[in-house]
This record gives sequence, structure tokens and C-alpha cells, in this order.
Amino acid sequence: MPGVEAAALQAYLKRVIANMPADWLNLTTHRLDIYDEPLAKTQFLERFEALFEAQNAETSALAALPTAFDYIRLGHPLSCVLEWAVARLHGLEADHVISFSSRTAPLMSVLRTNLLEGRDTLLTHTGELPSCLDVQALRNVYGFRFDVARVDSHEAVPAHEGSVIFVAASDDITRFELNPRIDFYVNEHSRWGSLIVVNGDENAGYVPHIQHTRRRETIAMTPANCRLALLGLVGEAVPPTESQAAAHAKVVLDAIHHVTDSPAPALLGSSGLSVQYAIVMGLVDHALENHPGKPIRIVVPPNCYGGTNDQARRVAATRDDIAIVDLPVDRGQDMVQSTEVVLEQIAAEDAVPYIIAEIPTNPRVEVPDLEALREALSRQRHTPDGAKAIEPVFILDQTFCPNVRFLGANDVLSAVRTVAYVSGSKFPSGGRCTAGYCVANAKAADLLPKIKRHLMLCNNEATEGQLEVLAERLPSMLDRIQAAYVNTRAFVDFIRDTLPEAKLNFVSDALAEQGFRPSVFSLDLPAKGETDEEREANKRAANLELIHMMITEIPNESKFCVSYGQLEGCYWTVPATSTQGTTKEGDKDYIVRVSVSPKLDLERHKAVFRDFVARL
Repeated sequence: MPGVEAAALQAYLKRVIANMPADWLNLTTHRLDIYDEPLAKTQFLERFEALFEAQNAETSALAALPTAFDYIRLGHPLSCVLEWAVARLHGLEADHVISFSSRTAPLMSVLRTNLLEGRDTLLTHTGELPSCLDVQALRNVYGFRFDVARVDSHEAVPAHEGSVIFVAASDDITRFELNPRIDFYVNEHSRWGSLIVVNGDENAGYVPHIQHTRRRETIAMTPANCRLALLGLVGEAVPPTESQAAAHAKVVLDAIHHVTDSPAPALLGSSGLSVQYAIVMGLVDHALENHPGKPIRIVVPPNCYGGTNDQARRVAATRDDIAIVDLPVDRGQDMVQSTEVVLEQIAAEDAVPYIIAEIPTNPRVEVPDLEALREALSRQRHTPDGAKAIEPVFILDQTFCPNVRFLGANDVLSAVRTVAYVSGSKFPSGGRCTAGYCVANAKAADLLPKIKRHLMLCNNEATEGQLEVLAERLPSMLDRIQAAYVNTRAFVDFIRDTLPEAKLNFVSDALAEQGFRPSVFSLDLPAKGETDEEREANKRAANLELIHMMITEIPNESKFCVSYGQLEGCYWTVPATSTQGTTKEGDKDYIVRVSVSPKLDLERHKAVFRDFVARL
């Protein structure tokens, strides 16, 4: 880009940084009513580029832009602006620049794609590779095939018939020297993460694969760090900061121990899915070392959160010895009975069983008989030759109810090898960051070093900014969960009285007494019509009408949004079109999921719901 145009771009970006809406830095989730998922990032950038051409950087204009991604883990306004600016400065398409909070995940995304496509990879670098990058683990556990070569500069990269990745550490990660022999540039920063540039039209097919890795195994560079990178790009001084990470981490770890009573310190990751990926890959690593030659079976509910479902299948796709087994858990299916069936099946294969399950389930908010589940998971099974079957590891996603103790010495799963994890973007941070954590009981504590190995390899530990948010918010989590539950129970009772024909999915009073006090419920609206097709179509239309009424009548509180555990307001979504995005169509839930906070005008929400019922 000519110097004059670059100067104009930098001048405009300075105004954007100064005027950007506060939500660009402070929210983890954005509005679905102004979001078209197939146009993620592109629609936002088209409108943003129009503002650039008009030299309009007013806060009101920036705030009116459509949602870039529905969740900042996947991307957000500042990551899009950073990527667009770098691309424009280097004459690239905007989607050919992708930011990561991780320094290693972008190059791993290329290695994964080439593994599946049978293409050779040469990984080149100046200086040292990131210290967390465990080359042997990438080859032995992940199955990636690649060569490594250290070079003096980007100009010294040799010709190679396969893909060439070039990795460089830089304080200015927005500057790239393009070389036609290099297919993928990764500029990595010790604290912010990395930017990957996809070089050349012939490599455009990698873009969705790299983006999908960011969606499923890691996160985009955080808004705070994108802002710092943009300040550097426009020549502004990046304010020096003294790290308080150790002090913040201590507060967070103490709070998690207080809540969970887990015997070993928690592991802190950049998101719930980042933690889940480390758990799964750590357990695969453990199985390869302790059960060599045995097949590995990852058991997953088919209608659970789409990210969990998709990630597990992505792991299985990279190794012939891993397969997915479905675990039906709701809609009349009992988790305990399903667990019995799948563990018998896996014992018959003499395989290693890893079970991922949500308690309560999402979105039906069901809790199994925990004593019966403990017995099913603890039962000794045998292989066809009479040998003892391998003991399962239960991987518990307790994001809906992180207050419930499962792992202490006297808790219900104390005798089951259990690792539990929570998405920190929900209750732990109140929707202020995406960081997640995992803990283990005494029987599974020996698994944590393997999980930590892969959390670090993927460079998916919680960032300093995330630790600061968690240190501020986590100590109040139990109080917020209780206050939100009280509001949710009142709203559920009101809906049950106002629209008794609707099916409400929420915990019973008895379960609440046991500590299961979620602030999420789901609502199956009554359906009218002569045929099943008509009734389903009418129900889906009614879902959207209800959400539309709430977000238009109470715009300062109600939001069309996928998250929960927020500090205030009320979030509405349809899981089939949001959180279950990659789930098989027949397993999706076309119902309304509602997330209530400790702070909202409940009477106003009741009034709008009453008006909605009057229209039915």
C-alpha cells in the first residue's frame, strides 16, 4: 500500500480506537438478531469499510455495525478490524489474516489440514520456536507429519513441494515480508498471541480450516490484546503494564478450590473449549502411554453443545484408533442406562472409554440419578477374554451448575475417575471473559499433568487479562448463582401458570435442594396445526416471535444471545440455530432457551410474556 494510503488508514484507525463502543472490549457475546452466520466477519467488514471510505468513525456509527461473530471466542469487532487493517496494508484479502490468542494453534491448524489431505509440511523458523511447542507430541499424539528447519530469515526459506510455514517471534506482529516460497506466515507475540497470513490464492482453501480451528480448539486474540496490537500498528505507544498474573491466579485458584473442594489445583484455560481440547488430547496421550495398542472411544451425547460434539469428532478424524460413540441423555433417554450400554460395548472392544457429559444437560436441563450414574461408572466390566475392562474417565461439563460439588472426598463422584470443567464466560466471569477451568478428583489427579501438557502445547492458558477478570468476578459466583436461580424459578412458575400447555424444562424443587440451581430453562411452546409439519413450523415461528417481542419491548435488558450466567438482563436463543450448530439435524432442539440473571426487571418480562400469550 502506498505510503499516503497507509497514513490515511492509520489516521482512521486512531479515531476508531478512540471512539469504539465499550462493548467491543467488554462483552463476550453479541446480538443474534443482527447476525448472519454465513456472513460472519464479512458483513461486519463490508459495513466497516464503507465507514472507512466515508471517514466516519463516530461511536454511534461503529455501534450500529452488524455482529461480526456471535461469540468473541470465535472473533469480534476488534479482531476483525485488526485483521482487515493488516490485510489492507499488505494487499491481501481480509479473510487471509486470522488472529489467535495462541502462539501455536495457527500452525497446528495447517498441520492438521495437511495430515487429513496427505500433504507434506515444512515448518521453518527464525530464532527459537515457542518454548511450549512440543514437536514430539505433535508427531506422536496428534499424528502430524512435518519437517522442521531453522533459517536465518524469511528470504532463506528453501523451496518445498508441500506447504511451507514460517514462524517468527516479533514485538510488531502486524508487519509481514511476503515471500512466494512461504505459504503461511505466523507472527507470534509472547503475550498477545499470533497472526497468521495465508499467502497466495492457491492456499485460499485453508482459510475455513484455520478459522474452524480457532472456533473449536482455541480462541481469537482477545479484544484487549487486539487493541494493543492496533495501537502498535498506528504508531501509538503501547502502555507498559506490570504483570499481576501470579496474584490474580492465586485468587482464582483459591476461589475454585473453595467452590469445588477438588484436591489438586485447577488448570486455567483461555476458554471452555480450550480446556476441553486439552482434556481430550491429554487423555489420548495418557492412553497411548498406558494402554498402547488399545482403541480409544470418546463417548458424547449427540445433542449436546455443538462445540463439544464437533471438537470430539475433529479429534477422532485425525487418528485411526479413535472413534466416537453416541450417548443419548435426554428426550426420554436416560443417561444412566445409556452409560451402562456404551460401557458394555466398549468393554467388548477392549477399548479405552472417555465419557463427556453435561450435568445438567443442555438445553433440556435434566439431571440423572447421580447415585445410579456413580454405580454405572464404577461397575467392573470384563473384556471377551475375561480380563478386567479399562476403567472409564468421566469428563463432566458442569457449566450450567458450577456450584455443585462432585469431586470432594465425600461427594457423589469421588470414587469415579472424574475431570470436571466449566466455561468461564458464563457464571465465573459473568460474561466478561471467555476463560475456563478444569479440576479433578483424587482418583483422576494423576491425569492433570497430561492435560496441562496439552493446554501449554496449544498455548491455551488463560491470558493475564482473563485472570484479572476472573479474580474480580469468581469470588462472588455462588451468590450470583443463587440470586439468578431465584429470578429464574419465579419466571418459570409464572410461565407455567400463564401458559400451562407449554412444556418447561427446568430442575425440580428436589434437585434445587441438592444444589442444582441453574438460571437457564427451556420452553417448548404449544404448537397449532393439522399435521406434524405444520405444528413444527408454527412452533418455530412462535419461538422467534417471542424472542422478537422480548428484545424489542425490553431492549435494555433482553438480548437475542447464546450465552448465560451474565451479570444482568435476560438472554434468549434457539439452541438448534446457535449452540447446537454442528449437531446432526435430527438431534437439534428447536425450542427457546432462556437465561435469567440476578439483575433484571422480572415484572416487565412477565408482562411482555403475558402479551405474547394473548397473541397465540
